[in-house]
Amino acid sequence: MALTDAKIKAAKLENGKKVQKLADSGGLYLLINKSGKYWRLKYRYGGKEKTLSIGTYPEIKLKKAREARDSAKKLLKKHIDPNQAKQNAKQKQFEKAKADTFESVAMEWLEKHKVKWVESTYKGHQVRLAKHILPWLGSLPIQDIKPFDVLSVCLKIEKKGHAELARRVLNICSQVFRYGVASCRVESDPTRDLKGALAPTVTKNRARLTDPKEVGALMRAIQGFNGTHVVACALQLSPYVFLRPGELRKLEWRFVDFEAAQIVIPSEYMKMKQKHIVPLAKQAVAILKDVQALTGQGKYVFPSIRNPSRPMSENTINVSLQRLGYDTSNQHCAHGFRGTASTLLNELGFNADYVESQLAHKVGNDVRGAYNHAQYLEQRKAMMQQWADYLDGLRDGATVVPIHRAQV
Repeated sequence: MALTDAKIKAAKLENGKKVQKLADSGGLYLLINKSGKYWRLKYRYGGKEKTLSIGTYPEIKLKKAREARDSAKKLLKKHIDPNQAKQNAKQKQFEKAKADTFESVAMEWLEKHKVKWVESTYKGHQVRLAKHILPWLGSLPIQDIKPFDVLSVCLKIEKKGHAELARRVLNICSQVFRYGVASCRVESDPTRDLKGALAPTVTKNRARLTDPKEVGALMRAIQGFNGTHVVACALQLSPYVFLRPGELRKLEWRFVDFEAAQIVIPSEYMKMKQKHIVPLAKQAVAILKDVQALTGQGKYVFPSIRNPSRPMSENTINVSLQRLGYDTSNQHCAHGFRGTASTLLNELGFNADYVESQLAHKVGNDVRGAYNHAQYLEQRKAMMQQWADYLDGLRDGATVVPIHRAQV
């Protein structure tokens, strides 16, 4: 007689018996012992009687047990052993879990997004993963990682006094998990529950001078720099072009258009992955023509002194500023030339959109951004020349006539 839910629920091991079987139909039966109630299926395969374990009651109800029995019967009709099929499924699940470790998903995410990052961003993510994340999370199946697993990694870093690094590590983990969600390797991002778990970081602007008198003194110091000529030219060009330090040191001669008096940097070399045009003031053109006599036959405008096939070191400008007596942590650093220009140009009354566009900051939505490399180009040409003249006036100690938005 077939089983019912009520009969299964009420079934107990009879006195004196260690094992009891309650038959259902089609070889399905309920095995009862001191430990609990277990679903089993008796079947024949290859001329031998075998037993398939289906699961425990009440986790698996009667309806589910019968469905499992029917699925096994279908396999038998195809001459497939249900037990072997079960083992194969477990093996595949194990292999999938092994393949979908945090490290494997992270490496896939890293390579997938490499195309949209500048080299320094890619290498930064690569180093943080290798040094601060993968040693603890890398071998774990990504779907098994809990919020505290990630938090413990970040807290290790935070306790060492590196709050900003801890925040960046958490952000990288979140991006990897979100990629895992999108590629169906994990159901959700566990880091979403860690908001506020780390100490807040205090944003500090990069060291920059914004007082016109101090900027004038900096320009005079740069003029008197006695390092190598290539480095001197890189230092002299820095305040005139608003480029990020990485963009300046990796500047290639093929980007320089003397006829149009501009630098055109392809999108793949820019932080925001957008083509960027830098109008050149007369002063900037003169500096580039000066250094061209030394490096014009090579790839880079400012090559490494040790290996001309590579760009100048990323620390060269900061080291040069330090040689001039500037504290690059608190007074003025290589990136600070951009901050100086942004602050003073806005104070001098220039249209903020012209300034932001020249700084290659992202403006508006992605669609607009894809076509704005030449936005306000004529106005920016005028602004860049006026800015260069203004800097020279500060350097020479002349009476500097304020420049206003009406002039651009």
